[in-house]
Amino acid sequence: MTKFLLSVHVIAAILAIGPVAVAASMFPPAARRALATGPDDDSGHEVHGGHDPDPTGTLRLLHRICRVYAVVGVVVPVFGFATASQMGVLGSAWLIVSILLTALAALVLAALVLPAQSALLDGSAGTGRAARLGMVTGLFNLLWAAVTVLMIVRPGSTTGA
Repeated sequence: MTKFLLSVHVIAAILAIGPVAVAASMFPPAARRALATGPDDDSGHEVHGGHDPDPTGTLRLLHRICRVYAVVGVVVPVFGFATASQMGVLGSAWLIVSILLTALAALVLAALVLPAQSALLDGSAGTGRAARLGMVTGLFNLLWAAVTVLMIVRPGSTTGA
């Protein structure tokens, strides 16, 4: 049963967290490009020669990916707790730190990344907001990288690496 739970946990992490990390990382530069794009000229071509024919559509898609996969990502800690319980490591320091970092990453996503994306989509934020969003998204991804390393290395673990 442990191997099954661990497999589902890892697959869920890859399929749920991966798309959020990628889409969230793509959003700030796409937002900066969208903000820098001038209005269409009379011929229907963009004045500044941007590569994305619908930058707002791209932003909406990236934001939707972040929102949907954030909800799907709830299965990752659910199966993580089940796996840890089955392995008898719920009290391990590496796991407790991983849980705290996961909670912090979820908080960064829910309280900072998604609202900033919404503000940029609504047009209520400028290029400075896009730059700050890039920084916060980097923090979100750094937290997940730290969790991944802790899950692999498991410092102090007696269950083997």
